[in-house]
Amino acid sequence: MTSSPPSISLFICDTVRWLERAVIGLNLCPFAKGVHVKGQIHYAVTLTKDLNEVLEILRSELSALVATPAEVRDTSLLILPNCLPDFLDFNDFLERAEALLEEIELDGVLQIASFHPQFQFAGTGADDVTNCTNRSPYPTLHLLREGSIDRAVEVFPEAETIFERNIEVLQALGMQGWSALDIGPGASERLTSVSSKAV
Repeated sequence: MTSSPPSISLFICDTVRWLERAVIGLNLCPFAKGVHVKGQIHYAVTLTKDLNEVLEILRSELSALVATPAEVRDTSLLILPNCLPDFLDFNDFLERAEALLEEIELDGVLQIASFHPQFQFAGTGADDVTNCTNRSPYPTLHLLREGSIDRAVEVFPEAETIFERNIEVLQALGMQGWSALDIGPGASERLTSVSSKAV
């Protein structure tokens, strides 16, 4: 008996779980909770492995974000579960994503941040817990509004200290503590399965 492939909803549930337990739970981004609670985060998933298709979907998501009022959609997460599993390939692809942003003349209006399961800062080992600041269940492009970033910085003027604090939090947590958050691929499905068996 073959198992059916994961559904798009699973990829979104895993990403929301990561957001709630790590990004918000550890306060890695003080600005995330507000947009999450208000339902202003848009989640998009593409199952393609074709990078040219990913670029076209990214183009569509960038255009949709800028065309939608921030009160409705402040930010978007484009989740890529089936492509760019290698972090170096993902990093190279970001250059194409940035070039697209310039091509459609939205640089200075929107930004593209990135998260990846194997994210690694230059000069660190793969098992260095500080890399987890940018680790997500799946390769993910985070589309942000420059205006929202500016407003957030006004509220949190010492934004440059966030990274330093995150490093301290993760070092105190350690890799064992990070793993205990259970925020990897399929975590939400495992949780549902355990809950079902417990009933």
